[in-house]
Amino acid sequence: MDVPINAKVNCSDGPCGHSTRVILKPNTREITHVVLANGEAISETEYLVDVKQIMESDADKIRLTLSKEELAKQPVFSAAQFIASDLAGYTGLPYLMWPYYPPITPVIREGRPIPTDELTIRRGSRVNAAEGPVGRVDEFLIDPVNDKITHLIMREGHLWGKREVTIPVSQIDHFKEDTVFLRLSKPEIEQLPAVPVRRSWKDG
Repeated sequence: MDVPINAKVNCSDGPCGHSTRVILKPNTREITHVVLANGEAISETEYLVDVKQIMESDADKIRLTLSKEELAKQPVFSAAQFIASDLAGYTGLPYLMWPYYPPITPVIREGRPIPTDELTIRRGSRVNAAEGPVGRVDEFLIDPVNDKITHLIMREGHLWGKREVTIPVSQIDHFKEDTVFLRLSKPEIEQLPAVPVRRSWKDG
């Protein structure tokens, strides 16, 4: 099963946002949660959703068993809210005053902290080969039976020469926050089969 990051998410009653990152246990390589944002630009809230609530998924989208109302009751991972303007004569809703006034700083409200034995990985997190940086995380493949990672889909290269590489979990040495470390060298990664880069809904 794909666990795509930065993919469209559908609740049981319609579209409900997009995935922003996954939460995993680095010791067991088990993905426990997906972080989903509700997609509202001004006041976006991210929710922690257990992977067991994923009904089906592929490289571009996730479908949940939850309704929109049920999603809103999930633990909050983080929330961004903008400070209301005190501009003289303005009594409306909070807004950004660019370009005529300095932008208002968002206030981040932290939700339930993740356990100390888990960490977050987002799309675009760094992937390091033995010699150093080699690419970015695109998505993970997991075994739906035990929710453990089986493969990492890594995106490498520049805009004019991007490719995706599927890396078996056995070649992952360890994880740190927003970084995956491989056992492979860059020449060894170059020998792995390449597949065309898929355009996501965020790529335009």
